Amino acid sequence: MSNKIIKVQDISININEKDYICISDCTKFKEGKSTSDDVIRNWLRNRITLEFLGTWESIYNPNFNSVEFDGFRSEAGLHTLR
Repeated sequence: MSNKIIKVQDISININEKDYICISDCTKFKEGKSTSDDVIRNWLRNRITLEFLGTWESIYNPNFNSVEFDGFRSEAGLHTLR
């Protein structure tokens, strides 16, 4: 099975055979000084994003370390989270 591509606001976004989207493709809308890396880094610092990822991991990852994750969650949104 091959990758699918969808268009969102004239940007091509790749979706693989397991329906995972390429988040770096989603950042191509950003122009100026911010790079895709900056957009992804800021998105991952967001408390709501971390809550979503923690929930997803707890459902689908039997090896998910929720105790370690609590440390990340408590720092979400802070400039010290890297």
